[in-house]
Amino acid sequence: MSLASSASPRFDHGAALRVPPPHDVKNWRTLWMWLGEGAQAMTEAGALQIHTPEGWTIAQPGDWIVLSVSGEFYVAHAGRRALDS
Repeated sequence: MSLASSASPRFDHGAALRVPPPHDVKNWRTLWMWLGEGAQAMTEAGALQIHTPEGWTIAQPGDWIVLSVSGEFYVAHAGRRALDS
């Protein structure tokens, strides 16, 4: 191993999964396995709460759940129509 390769940090750019529509059973199963105890289901169809550094945050279908390099989850909200608010 050369000095240059050992001095270069190995970056983990994190990962993200999109919250699927309520009827997408396969991708919901994948999302729940990925989130583990970091999430809770809500009564609203397709919505869930994600534990983030800022507290519990609601994610809905179309939102992205991001796992940062530090191992914490964040929610990137998709654009919503006025009726979705």
